[in-house]
Amino acid sequence: MTATPALFDLSGRAAIVTGASRGIGRWIAEGLAEAGADVVVAARGADGAARAAEEIARATGRRALPFAFDVASADDVVALVAFARRELGAVDALVNNAAVIVAAPTFDYPLDGWDEVFAVNARGAFHLAQQCARAMRERGGGSIVNVSSINARLGAKEEHQPVVAYSASKGALEAMTRDLAAKWIPHGIRVNALALGSFDTDMARFLKKSDERLARYLTTIPIGRLGVAEDVKGAAVFLASDAARYVTGATLVVDGGCAAQGGPHVA
Repeated sequence: MTATPALFDLSGRAAIVTGASRGIGRWIAEGLAEAGADVVVAARGADGAARAAEEIARATGRRALPFAFDVASADDVVALVAFARRELGAVDALVNNAAVIVAAPTFDYPLDGWDEVFAVNARGAFHLAQQCARAMRERGGGSIVNVSSINARLGAKEEHQPVVAYSASKGALEAMTRDLAAKWIPHGIRVNALALGSFDTDMARFLKKSDERLARYLTTIPIGRLGVAEDVKGAAVFLASDAARYVTGATLVVDGGCAAQGGPHVA
């Protein structure tokens, strides 16, 4: 029987994390490295990826390699996986975190905005999962974690969140997670998702512009605060590690109880 701490140990594993130059992706990449994994820090901006990779490597003692790419580019996706295999020897875990948001009133929502969101959040996520899964199949398995949102299961008033394509794309991502889990588990590949609520990242800056607005918003989160790095690190390490070896096709909601209370949109 394996001791519990060893179940979370990612030593000897190689991981790709996208959207990893800052925010959620940066935290997850750091968390995987803290658990022992070597990581590819993939992001659109070369400077941001390089800076994050250097800081993660210095803090954890693990290999953290930057890679600039656009997940909507098929050529970039293929190049990213080839880079990880060449430099780290394998792809044992993928965290599909890269995402975009286009906000606009629903009656006037631009179709090119819809296409842009789905090209990254759904099509790009699938293509990268597919390429990584091919590499994982050769090694007898791996773990894919798709970063979703509670927007996938909650509606919102127009004035609160005019982001219909983002919400729809995250719903598609969770449906894809379940389907790929069923299809790929015979090859030892687990596919799960994290549905995240509100975290204390740059995306939450608008909330902090007003103490009153922030206080009102926090009443919609039963735990009473925004999520922080440790909240998502632990969840991601769990799904990427052997601690979740009997878990596939699942969506782990990490939102401070927000969805259970009906979402943040009542504020």
